[in-house]
Amino acid sequence: MATYLYRLGRLAFRRRHFVALIWVALLTLAGVGAASAPTAGASSFSIPGTEAQHAFDLLEQRFPGMSADGATARVVFKAPGGEKVTAQDRKAVIEKTVRDLRGGSEVASVADPFTAHAVSKDGTIAYAQVKYKVSGMELQDASKDALKAAAQQARNGGLTVEVGGDALQAIPETGASEVIGIAIAAVVLVITFGSLVAAGLPLLTALIGVGIGVSTITALANALDLGSTTSTLAMMIGLAVGIDYALFIVSRYRAELAEGHEREEAAGRAVGTAGSAVVFAGLTVVIALVGLAVVNIPMLTKMGVAAAGTVAIAVLIALTMIPALLGYAGRKVMPAGEKSRLLGGGRPAAAKDRPNMGTRWASFVVRRPLTVLLLGVVALGAAAVPASKLELGLPDDGSQPVSTTQRRAYDLLSEGFGPGFNGPLMVVVDAKSSDDPKAAVTTVSNEIKDMKDVVTVTPATFNKSGDTAMITVIPGSKPSSTTTEDLVHDIRDAGPGITAHTDAKLLVTGTTAMNIDVSQKLNDALVPYLALVVGLAFLLLIVVFRSILVPLKAALGFLLSVTAALGAVVAVFQWGWLSGLMGVEETGPVMSMMPIFMVGVVFGLAMDYEVFLVTRMREAYVHGEAPGQAIVTGFRHGARVVTAAAVIMIAVFSGFIGSSESMIKMIGFGLAIAVFFDAFVVRMALVPAVLALLGRRAWWLPKWLDRVLPNVDVEGEGLRTGAGTDSRDPDADPDRKLLRA
Repeated sequence: MATYLYRLGRLAFRRRHFVALIWVALLTLAGVGAASAPTAGASSFSIPGTEAQHAFDLLEQRFPGMSADGATARVVFKAPGGEKVTAQDRKAVIEKTVRDLRGGSEVASVADPFTAHAVSKDGTIAYAQVKYKVSGMELQDASKDALKAAAQQARNGGLTVEVGGDALQAIPETGASEVIGIAIAAVVLVITFGSLVAAGLPLLTALIGVGIGVSTITALANALDLGSTTSTLAMMIGLAVGIDYALFIVSRYRAELAEGHEREEAAGRAVGTAGSAVVFAGLTVVIALVGLAVVNIPMLTKMGVAAAGTVAIAVLIALTMIPALLGYAGRKVMPAGEKSRLLGGGRPAAAKDRPNMGTRWASFVVRRPLTVLLLGVVALGAAAVPASKLELGLPDDGSQPVSTTQRRAYDLLSEGFGPGFNGPLMVVVDAKSSDDPKAAVTTVSNEIKDMKDVVTVTPATFNKSGDTAMITVIPGSKPSSTTTEDLVHDIRDAGPGITAHTDAKLLVTGTTAMNIDVSQKLNDALVPYLALVVGLAFLLLIVVFRSILVPLKAALGFLLSVTAALGAVVAVFQWGWLSGLMGVEETGPVMSMMPIFMVGVVFGLAMDYEVFLVTRMREAYVHGEAPGQAIVTGFRHGARVVTAAAVIMIAVFSGFIGSSESMIKMIGFGLAIAVFFDAFVVRMALVPAVLALLGRRAWWLPKWLDRVLPNVDVEGEGLRTGAGTDSRDPDADPDRKLLRA
């Protein structure tokens, strides 16, 4: 591995014009594809194997033309204080608004509040239900403008008017905080390298990689049914790993220069050693992201595969474009320890025998390993405590900022019709096998009416064949409450008894039921997913480190950091701690896919730091150093770079906390805090402490397994014995032989 990558690095350094041209061409091609691609529609959301999805599919089949996936809007009207919407002048304004709403070409139907019984008991609030023929993302701007204009006209008539539903759904915005995150990354790189040119290389390559990845996702969004969240997450992860992978190779290049190697040789060695770590670190991230397919939720699978593709691009760019750009930079990228005249006055490198911060910290941990281990475990355990109270759900309009019309419409509906009105349950009765479908549906309605927490059961709506009916059930509690979840289970539990008496099947669907099924499916998939991803990565790390205990320690450390990060997410987004600082306007259940998504992404990123830091330790150990000294050596060479990489990744992820989309905000915070815990507590403290306690046993591997495992040579031993000569003889250069061949 190291020898092959060494040759690739030298080849890219020497043929830099060709390499740069390839990547620029790919970026241009992806950009043209994105610009010419048709606008993507709304990403479909399906959950194969769940009752809610089965009911939805049945509705599509039995109620053709219903546009079940079409956009909806609830235009909510509230009369001024002391008045009612049923007053003649207020009613006239609402009826005119309803007529205006019916005029759009994409409008399927508009329900008049006064004929659809959509007026609150006190007569102060009413709503008109608008159904469109197309989804929210496919809705034309003219239809959205007409909806806004009708609402504004009603406001001019003296009513308070707000619009809920997904008809006004907008692409999430991240705001200026994303740019701030990249700016912080730039500052950290300048401080780390002491050179503007060296600092600019990781940023440039990361932006090119993300540009290719996101543009490709945009170009394929319509064909592959990818939502806007997919590209946002690919950008988030691609930026973080792209900067980090390039950072490690540039840092190793500067270290090789400091040892006296020529620039082309240094580039080859950097790609051969640090590049090997990049390959395996990237593989762990890709395994974790692609492994999300185990959950069998298509949207989550697409998000994982798209992000994994962006990570793969980041790895390839780091291995090829970084050495090519180093060839262009020439002497502007200086050996480790030296700074540019602009930033450091051209001062020479510091004395090599002067211990740096990483050396001093590692020496302290090696002297006090048990104390450091106990303090780290206790700190992470305390942070993980809130995770025991984790409640899962999916965001709805109630989690939107109070400044949005969707949130205000949600609150008005809760005020006028009760909290459960925003989460109606749709009960589908399949009476095709029943002798008396109407009697069967009546039986279902009567049984549901007697259940706890049921406020309203609407009359059944039959299809044309009369063998399938829809019944809307309004709970008494809000959609995200455990009481509403219990009601869904109670209705479903009544199904077998109803089937036994009437031969009719009862299914519960709707947004609330769908959310409950998603949460259950994700919970059921968590353990198999952990087993698959951690198991595959464990085998991969055994090959990398040629050890049993080091990969085991890496996996256990990851579990500590991800649990602590979930605890922090619960404290902020569910309990409201520091919610004002994070811009969380409404607390509530944690997004259902958050735990499994964090497990996948954080595991991959955690293994990045494990690979980069511990390979340096193993490199020192296999070259004869004692276990304790190898830990110190690893930190002397790797701690500064790993620290910089972690700060950069935290800054990039934190930039997405400013997103207007609650899901992106939560993921940005969760990943940022998880990287903090994993990099600075687990990898910087617990890892050296455990290795110090284990001593030589940390690197133990059964002899039979050692013979079976392939030798991937991540430490670059082959470079020392074969390729690693600064020979100027063309025939002694394996790279030149490769070119001539």
